[in-house]
Amino acid sequence: MTDVPVQKLSIKEWAEEDRPREKLMERGEEALTNAELLAILIGSGTPKKSAVELMQEVLRTCDNKLSRLSRMSVKELMEFNGIGEAKAITLKAAAEIGRRRAVENVSDVERFTDSTQIYAYMLPMMRDLPHEECWVLLLNNNARLIKKVRISSGGLTNTLVDVRMIMKEAILADATLIALVHNHPSGSARPSNDDHRLTDAVNKAAQAMNIKLIDHVVVAEEGYYSYCDEGRL
Repeated sequence: MTDVPVQKLSIKEWAEEDRPREKLMERGEEALTNAELLAILIGSGTPKKSAVELMQEVLRTCDNKLSRLSRMSVKELMEFNGIGEAKAITLKAAAEIGRRRAVENVSDVERFTDSTQIYAYMLPMMRDLPHEECWVLLLNNNARLIKKVRISSGGLTNTLVDVRMIMKEAILADATLIALVHNHPSGSARPSNDDHRLTDAVNKAAQAMNIKLIDHVVVAEEGYYSYCDEGRL
């Protein structure tokens, strides 16, 4: 009995839902668009839309930015026809894996000597937050990190920061240098008047305790603002 050769289907002949997988196998993951990669995660679309088309729709609402997609909650993702709880959770899990990988890439910073290092270290933890958070980096005399502490977590536009808590954490850690970092979910790194007042208050309190505030960095999607670089410390 003669074997009948099996003809390999081209990508166009594959089922719509399977084409991103075949494309990845043939050309590598780098060749796929964001929508195609996300389509592999959710597995299927709707009777009227392929998984790729569904993820293209979702991305359009996020200005085609994965950072904005990662900020969406499970509930918000489930508002799209074709995305149920399981698919929404899968997308959130993928976003968290990406965030943790980015954190690993910068976790080996030995010394914090300028604003660029502070920004690069904190960005993976803060850029996708839908609310404001304020952190303090507690450093020794050689600008090496002792530990980082989240001081507060607030709303969309501001968060209340207790200066006494910052000083308490610095004293308990025997830190001689500190750096303040908070994010702006709005995307703009421009500091507010409240940011100015906080910086002044922390700086004065630190000086009274013989501790140096080396910087206050405002993290945003468009970049960052450094009080030290701008000569305000």
